[in-house]
Amino acid sequence: MSAEENLKKLGLTLPAIPTPVANYVPWKRDGNTIYCSGQGPRKADGGFHSGKVGKDVTIEQAYEHAKIVGLQLLAAAKAAAGSLDKVEVIKVLGMVNAVPEFTDQPKVINGCSDLFVHVLGERGRHARSAVGMGSLPNQITVEIEAVMRVLE
Repeated sequence: MSAEENLKKLGLTLPAIPTPVANYVPWKRDGNTIYCSGQGPRKADGGFHSGKVGKDVTIEQAYEHAKIVGLQLLAAAKAAAGSLDKVEVIKVLGMVNAVPEFTDQPKVINGCSDLFVHVLGERGRHARSAVGMGSLPNQITVEIEAVMRVLE
């Protein structure tokens, strides 16, 4: 089954690639490697999901926010590769805006990782870091960046 069919089966669609909030590009391709810039979870109105995980936001809510970011990263990868069926995820860095005592960063970033596997299958499995941060831009709940490969 193609990645597009998997998205449809999950009831998901790729969003438009968000306009960067600073001086950078959403993705950069070097040969067959795609570097996707860190993104935060955007709302339908263009705003961001924000707050501290473990205080203002639950693990379950933050998991969904990480899933939103995963869709945004897949949209950037599709633009870079031309098709999600040619994309393999190599490495993910997930950052969680959390209270100091929060220790479940991996559960939050699983929102993105699980999405990649559901959409891309084995090509969605990746190396990963999930870390806590004292703050993130615009107080977003999560920021995630990814390195992907284009399979020719």
